[in-house]
Amino acid sequence: MLDLKKIREAPDRYRAGLRKRGLDPGAIDAVLDADRRRRELLQQIEALRAEQRRASAEVPRLTGEARQAHLATLRDLAERLRALEPALERAEADLDRLLRALPNQPDDSVPDGLDASANVVVRTWGAPPRFDFPPADHVDLGARLDILDFERGAKAAGSRFYYLKGDGVLLELALVRLAVDLLLAEGFLLVETPMLVRTEVITGAWGGVTFDPQQTYKVETDDLALIGTSEQSLAAYHMDEILDGARLPLRYGGLSWCFRREAGSYGRDVRGLYRVHQFFKVEMFSLAHPARSSEEHEYLVSLEERYVRALGLPHRVVLLCGGDLGLAMAKTYDVETWMPGRGGWGETHSCSNAHDFQARRLGIRYREGPRGSAEFVHTLNGTLVATSRMLIALLENYQQADGSVRVPEALQPYLGGRTVLRPASVVGP
Repeated sequence: MLDLKKIREAPDRYRAGLRKRGLDPGAIDAVLDADRRRRELLQQIEALRAEQRRASAEVPRLTGEARQAHLATLRDLAERLRALEPALERAEADLDRLLRALPNQPDDSVPDGLDASANVVVRTWGAPPRFDFPPADHVDLGARLDILDFERGAKAAGSRFYYLKGDGVLLELALVRLAVDLLLAEGFLLVETPMLVRTEVITGAWGGVTFDPQQTYKVETDDLALIGTSEQSLAAYHMDEILDGARLPLRYGGLSWCFRREAGSYGRDVRGLYRVHQFFKVEMFSLAHPARSSEEHEYLVSLEERYVRALGLPHRVVLLCGGDLGLAMAKTYDVETWMPGRGGWGETHSCSNAHDFQARRLGIRYREGPRGSAEFVHTLNGTLVATSRMLIALLENYQQADGSVRVPEALQPYLGGRTVLRPASVVGP
C-alpha cells in the first residue's frame, strides 16, 4: 500500500508512476477525491462532537425551559452525528479500497515501456551451447531418462501436473541442496513455511483488493489459499511486529511447494515444466532498512547469478520496465537462462524490491533505539531456485547425442559423484 500522505504531497509523481506502468493516472485523482470526502466528513463530525461536549457541560447549570431547550439541542446534535457516522465509515472504506487497488510506485531507475519488449538487458554470462546433433527438449529428454511422466500426471490431477521420479527426484534434491548450502554460507535462516495462508496474507504480499483468482488456488470453506511462492508466507512471518532496527537486514531462505493456477497461459509456455501448477522453490526474503534496500537488492541478484554460474548455465540479467512490473514491486530483475528447447531465454529467477509497499499492508515496522519512531521496513524477495524451470535448463543444455545428460560439477557431490544421467534401459510399468 502506498503512503497517502506522500500522494497528497506529490500527486504528479504518483500519476507519472501509473503512466510508467501503462495505467490510468486518474486512479490518483480518485484517491484524492475520496480522501477529501473522508476528511470533510471527519471535520464535520469532530466539530459536532466538540459542540456536543460543550453543550453537555452546560446542562448541569441549567434549569427549567432553558434546560429543556438545551437537551433538545443535544438530541439534535446526536441525530446529526448518527446520520454522518455511517457516511464516514463508507468514505473510509472507499478510500481504503482505492488505496489498496493502487500498484506500487515504480523506482526511478525502472525503464519506461509497456511490456517485456522494453525490458533492458543489464549483463550476460556464458554462450548458448552448440550441438552437433538435433537437440531434444526437456519433455523428450525426461521421457528417455524415465524421470518425467506428464501423461500419468494428467490422469491423476489434470493438465500441467506431472510425476517426477528416479534420477529426476535426485536431481531436484541436488538443486535444492546446492541452494540451501549457498544460503547457509551467507548466513540466511532457513524456514519451511506454511503452504496454506489466510487470504489477506496473499493480498498483503502481492497487492490488490482481492487476490487474483487466475493465479491463486483458494480453499473456500476455510478462507485459506495455497501460496504461489513462500514469499507470501515469509512476508507474513513478522506481520504486525516492530523489529529492532539494529538487526536489519533479516534474511530468510524459504523452502516450500508453490501452487499456481496459471490461467491464461498458452503456446510453448504450457508444454512441459515451464508453467506447471505445482513446483518446489527455494526463495530468499529480506527485511531491510529503507536506506540500504537498493544495496540489498543488488546483493540478492548477485546470489542468483552465483547459483546459475555454479551450474555453468548461460544466462542474462534483465531489468523490467514499468509495464512488466508485478503489482506489488517497485523494481525487479529477472535472470533468464538459455533453454535450447525454447530456442531462446526463459525466466528462471526473479528478484524484486517492494520498498515499503508490503510492509504497510502487513504492518511490519522497525525502530532504531528505544526512543526511535516506528517506521516501515523495506521487503525484498528473490528466487534462488524454482526446480521445475531449472530442470528444463539443465536437461536441455547438458544433453548429449545418445540421450544422456551430463551432471554439472557443482551437483555431482549431491548425486554420489555421478557425472552422467543415462536413458533408462527399461521404462517403468
